[in-house]
Amino acid sequence: MKWLFALLSAVCLSTGVAAAEPAPDELVKTVTDEVLTIVRNDKDIQGGNARKAVALVEVKVLPHFNFTRMTQLAVGREWKNASPAQQKSLSEEFKILLVRTYSKALTEYRNQTIEYKPFTLKSGETDAKVRTLVKQPGSAKPIELDYSLEQQPTGWKVYDIEVAGVSLVTNYRDSFATEIRNNGIDGLIKALQTKNAGPDKKPAA
Repeated sequence: MKWLFALLSAVCLSTGVAAAEPAPDELVKTVTDEVLTIVRNDKDIQGGNARKAVALVEVKVLPHFNFTRMTQLAVGREWKNASPAQQKSLSEEFKILLVRTYSKALTEYRNQTIEYKPFTLKSGETDAKVRTLVKQPGSAKPIELDYSLEQQPTGWKVYDIEVAGVSLVTNYRDSFATEIRNNGIDGLIKALQTKNAGPDKKPAA
């Protein structure tokens, strides 16, 4: 299942400077197909090369995620009680955590295919959900994977993903709330820093 999170990064692949931003569904399809092609042809990533997987995520993903909103959703109602400095630290540490998740998942991808469901976007809408179906090799049941995006001045940004109907960011909410309740917002920041400094951290250059 972890490999699914690799697809979260695909939607955020940079497509270069264009005259007009692609529609959300076009962006998801184009970049997902491109990222999966890269992974299929990169034996190092398939073999578990964390450095190359992290580099791919950092270069192609980070500019196209709204990590501030993702963190706000994950922290929930306690977000408003955090100072601007604490909010910045929380967003940075949550970003590092997700990058590690994505990069590890890229090394676990094994020839799944993606079906893109019909998509419509009404004029003026600034929030969209792109629905896909992940078809796995063999007789395994397909898995729903949906992307929530919002339109920003710099283009469409991903702020949440649902795997089989479960939100990625709100999946962290209970554990974050427990940490804040026990140790405060600074305690959550410290807990994330400790986790991010663990064995799976990005290798030094």
